[in-house]
Amino acid sequence: MKQQQWRSLSEQEWRERLSDEAYRVLRQHGTERPFSGKYLTLDKQGNYLCAGCGQEIFSAASQFDAHCGWPSFDRALEGAIEYRQDTSHGMVRTEILCSRCHGHLGHVFDDGPTETGQRYCVNSVAMTHQDDV
Repeated sequence: MKQQQWRSLSEQEWRERLSDEAYRVLRQHGTERPFSGKYLTLDKQGNYLCAGCGQEIFSAASQFDAHCGWPSFDRALEGAIEYRQDTSHGMVRTEILCSRCHGHLGHVFDDGPTETGQRYCVNSVAMTHQDDV
């Protein structure tokens, strides 16, 4: 499916494709409970994919334990992420979206411990791992 086709799916089509929780996070910009996600532990190699459209978004090599309750990465794969200012909940944050389907993945912060200084804080339900597909 081409990029534009992903963006033109109806809400009903998204509901049919995704679990209730994945729909709430990816399409309604929700957040999963901290420390509840499948990909919180650092035991994977390879790539993580957007749970909405399957685009590769992060390499497991960039994952680190930020002790924040969500999987964290210090960089995204080139071209995989779009950035949007998020002023919800009385904060100013940078929301991260899949560049193909515009699914909400989480947020990126400038407090990462690696040389990039970035901490991509991602909802597990918003992604899958290539070994799980």
